[in-house]
Amino acid sequence: QVQLVESGGGLVQAGGSLRLSCAASGINVSNNDMGWYRQAPGKRREFVVRLSSSGFTHYTASVKGRFTISRDNALNTMYLQMSSLRPEDTAVYFCNQVPPSMNWGQGTQVTVSS
Repeated sequence: QVQLVESGGGLVQAGGSLRLSCAASGINVSNNDMGWYRQAPGKRREFVVRLSSSGFTHYTASVKGRFTISRDNALNTMYLQMSSLRPEDTAVYFCNQVPPSMNWGQGTQVTVSS
């Protein structure tokens, strides 16, 4: 059974940084295309970034140069380092496969104040 547990969110001022974690079980993050998604209030969930099994990364344009995805194969955990945060980055952040499976976690709330 696949379980994805996101953590690391919080309240931060614009320009600040946060590091999100995604602890996975039932799936090997190094052998699968994985990614981060987010859902802002009143909006649909959207793709943020992808990390392929071969190490290829693809970022949505709005976060390119500010966010960095990585993984720790030994811990079976994926990370999202977010810098230069903006109020429009406020959302609940989720990790999942790319394309996403039905196994969504609860997500972690990121709130960026102006």
